[in-house]
Order: sequence, then structure tokens, then C-alpha cells
Amino acid sequence: MSLREISENVKLAREYALLGNYSSASVLYNGLLEQIKKYVYTMGDSSCQQRWQQLWQEISEENQQVQDIMSTLENFQLDTMPAKPSNHNDCEISPVHIEQRHFPCPVRRPANSYKDSKPPNHRLSAAVKAQHRHSPRGASVDKGRPLKSKEKKEAKEVAVKVKDDKNKADVQEKELKKFDGTGYDRDLVEALERDIISQTPNVKWDNIADLEEAKKLLKEAVVLPMWMPAFFKGIRRPWKGVLMVGPPGTGKTLLAKAVATECRTTFFNVSSSTLTSKYRGESEKLVRLLFEMARFYAPTTIFIDEIDSMCSRRGTSEEHEASRRVKAELLMQMDGVDGAPESSDPSKMVMVLAATNFPWDIDEAMRRRLEKRIYIPLPSAKGRVELLKISLKELELANDVDLDKIAAQMEGYSGADITNVCRDASLMAMRRRIEGLTPEEIRNISRDEMHMPTTMEDFETSLKKVSKSVSAADLEKYEKWIKEFGTC
Repeated sequence: MSLREISENVKLAREYALLGNYSSASVLYNGLLEQIKKYVYTMGDSSCQQRWQQLWQEISEENQQVQDIMSTLENFQLDTMPAKPSNHNDCEISPVHIEQRHFPCPVRRPANSYKDSKPPNHRLSAAVKAQHRHSPRGASVDKGRPLKSKEKKEAKEVAVKVKDDKNKADVQEKELKKFDGTGYDRDLVEALERDIISQTPNVKWDNIADLEEAKKLLKEAVVLPMWMPAFFKGIRRPWKGVLMVGPPGTGKTLLAKAVATECRTTFFNVSSSTLTSKYRGESEKLVRLLFEMARFYAPTTIFIDEIDSMCSRRGTSEEHEASRRVKAELLMQMDGVDGAPESSDPSKMVMVLAATNFPWDIDEAMRRRLEKRIYIPLPSAKGRVELLKISLKELELANDVDLDKIAAQMEGYSGADITNVCRDASLMAMRRRIEGLTPEEIRNISRDEMHMPTTMEDFETSLKKVSKSVSAADLEKYEKWIKEFGTC
């Protein structure tokens, strides 16, 4: 739950308390207390922790007031419940029931980690306390009776006030964490904020088959420093650069998307076109601006896909002067990440995550700065079975389909090759159905007729058509490079 969700649920709980719906308010308060407690444990700044603990204490007091009111109302209900008359012919008087409203769904919004330093809104706290102090016990609980005009007016004023506070909070939140681009062209800042700070790609660790060592390393480099800031200091500081090396289609970019989804750091997705400009000197400014924004929105992960296109070897005859200046600026900024005073705090961490299919073309200085160099291999036999299950989870399969047998025939296939085989096999039933039909007959085919299970024969046919994309010579080059320069 993000800070914005916590703020809005606090307002919602206080609104229900003001309107007398104490059961719903109590459920919201209890959930908020648990969420704030978990959020405090993830913070490294002691001053921020004290402010959040103060907020937790205030919400706890409000929750206790709501609990006291509910307890008083239950006692009042028991006191007013008449005893059952001994004469069964007499009319029985039913006890008065207090209406219990359903618990409203909490407000859920996408989490933006770089906005989580916004102070909470306490404006409704005094109103809640005043309402509990001056209102008679059990007031406004009987929902069966119509509200008086004065009560309707008060409820309307509360609703308007809550809406106004919500709008003000939204404006404050947008203005709180905003990078100050003084000294830079405003268009450059807006371009980076628009094109680089990516939305959550919604790729989980479980969506990636095999590659357990790579996932373990990325968790250690990004997630654990956030959970254990006191441990990752000094010589145990987080890795400032990780390079993923491997054949095409093995899941390097997918791992980067999983980092963006699972680690909840600000994620910058950089390509060579992002940092390229036709004006002299502007590309270097973009590189410097990128790292300044990354430090501002820290903790941050900068992902550079196909890094060999940006940081090829210097000193070659094909190298242009502008390209050399961009490489030099990028190397200096990566050293600045390590030498910056805030690097001792994991919450201010900036990590560069890079991927390449041509590691032998990367400049030696860049290779030195990418401290962890890991090999992303072709999937194993077990990994191929897991990839088949992931690719075919939405597909209806015939009873004769043997995934283990299919995986055994796919030795040497990359993850992308396996996905292509599954896609081709899934289209086989459609091809058989429309064979020999006219366009008009094809348009008149019903949806139910197209739902035909994929058979083992379809997979065998697809395997004959879709070949593997990685040669044995390429694999030998990768294994030789990682044996010489790898750090796993």
C-alpha cells in the first residue's frame, strides 16, 4: 500500500466515523495500523520513522475511541432489550438491531516509490475528536429513522470537506517529489521524465522459468539492501553495476522487467536513442541529467538494454568523436554513483543494470564498472518444461500432449524459440479448419468451432518448421568470455 492509499483510507475511515458507521471505520483503522507498521519497518531514516510512529499512535487513539463507542452501543442495546414475556399469547417485542454496513473496498492505486516521502494529512483528526467529545453516546446510529435537516446539512459539509482535502492532497503530492531541472533545457527534463521513468511492467519472478541464480543475484543487489540497510554498508555496499550476458531470447530483458515490478525502485529504461541528440554536446548533458534524476528519485535502477551499441570499444577507426564523448560522460557518471556521499545509504542507491548479446564488444572501462557479470544461459530440460507450461497456460491441450517429450526435442532452443513453437502449434487447429474455405465461409465460422485443442501432432509439426536460433559456435564464444571475465 502506497502513502497515497494510506492517506485516502485514513480520510475514508474518519468519514465513516463521523457518519456513525463505526464497524466499517474500525475495520479500516485496523488495516491502516497494520500497513503503517509494515511501512515503518522498511524505512531507513530515523526522523521519518518517528513521524510515522507518531501518526500510528494518533490513528490508534482514534481507533480506540471508535471501539469505545461501539462497546457503549452494544451495552446500550443489551440494556434496552426487554425480557421475553412468560405468557406466549402476549406479543413478543423484538430487540432493536443496529444496521451493519458492508466493509467498503480500500482505495487501491498504483504505487510510485519515489513519492513515498509525503507527510500524512492530519486535518480531519480534530474534527473526529470533537465529534466524539460533544456527540451523545449512540447518536446517529439508528439508520432507520430519517435524518433531521441539521444532520443532513452537517453530513453534506463533511462530504464536501473530505472531497476538498482529497483534491488538495493530490496537488501537494504531485508538487512534493518533482525534479528541479534548473540549469538544463526544460524540454530535456520533460523528455526523460516522459520516456524513461517507466510504468510497472507487471512481470513477476514466477513468470520467469529457470534462471534461479540470476534471480537470486538481482534480489541480492536490489531488494536486500532495501530490507537490511544496516548490513549493506562499507565493503558490503550494494553492487553499482550488473551486466547480463547471454544469447538472444534467454530472458535478459524479462529479468529487468521483473526487477522493475518486484523491487519497487524507480526504474529508468534507457536505449541509445534516448541519449542521442543532433546538437553538439547535448548527448553528454542528457547522460549527466539522467544520473542526476536517478539520484534524486533514488533508490533507482537504470536499465541499459543492448549496452554494446552505446559503449563499444574506444579508439577504433569507426568511432566518432561525439560517441567517444558520450562514453566518457557515462563512465564518469557511473564512477560518481560509487563515489557519491549518499551511496553509503542503500535508500539512495543507484544501480546500473545492463544487458548485451555481444559482451566482447564492450569497452574495458565499462566492463570494469559493471562489477557483477552473469551468464544467462539457454534453458535446461527442467526450464524448458516450465517455459512450455507458462506459454501454454491459456491454451486447451489434447490428452496425448506430453510436455516432457516436447522439451526433450527442444534441446538448444532459447526461451524465445520455445514461445515461437508454442505459438505456431496453437495455430495448427485453425489452419486445418479453414483449409479450402472461401473468405465468406471463413467469416461465418462461429467462435465455438474455432476452440479446438492443440494435439501432440501439432507440436511435432511446429518443431520441424521452427528451428533454434543459437548456434553451437555462438554458445562456445559466450562460455569462453564468461569463463574469462564472469564474476558469478
